[in-house]
Amino acid sequence: MVSIDRLLAFAVMSLLVTVVPGPTVLFVIGRALAHGRRTALATVLGNVLGSYLLVVAVAFGIGSLVERSAALFLTVKLTGAAYLVFLGVQAFRHRNAMNVRTDATPAKAAHGDLRTILDGVVVGLTNPKGIVFFIAVLPQFTVHSAGNLPAQMLLLGLVPIVIGLITDTLWGLIAASARDWFARSERRLSLVGGAGGVAMIGLGITAAATGRSD
Repeated sequence: MVSIDRLLAFAVMSLLVTVVPGPTVLFVIGRALAHGRRTALATVLGNVLGSYLLVVAVAFGIGSLVERSAALFLTVKLTGAAYLVFLGVQAFRHRNAMNVRTDATPAKAAHGDLRTILDGVVVGLTNPKGIVFFIAVLPQFTVHSAGNLPAQMLLLGLVPIVIGLITDTLWGLIAASARDWFARSERRLSLVGGAGGVAMIGLGITAAATGRSD
């Protein structure tokens, strides 16, 4: 199986990649600003589930198909980008419908917790940063002589998932706390909800415009 030194090296690499805010972090922040703490945490859960599905895909060879096909990579990337824009437009459209809440009043998830988690899964699964990292970096830390490469990748893949779960949760809680201050005024809450929607739209456009060009 995976040696301790390779596991630690991969953990360091994962931490360096994760601390740089990417699409999933910005998505969590946007959802936190638009809908609050509960939606942010459900989004984080969906993101890590979607990211681990990428690990599973790479471990069992599906990731290599995306790596070899520029068209398939582009399709996956644009699907995720379009979904981000859609969610951003929805958040912006409904910015005036948000109720003013306090910490003592739990915020209701945007479309229910399950729907929110599924939204996060789609974003995590189609995240170009995650796709490139798991396809290009993850296999390099396996030990071919030890055999059972899928199991090694599934184990290694848990490392960035746990790191992402912790860091994304912190980002979400920080953004939600800032939203609580805005929640003292309906006008300010409407503005921050609209800002969260605009942030997600901008993120979707940015995701569509960046990445592989071959």
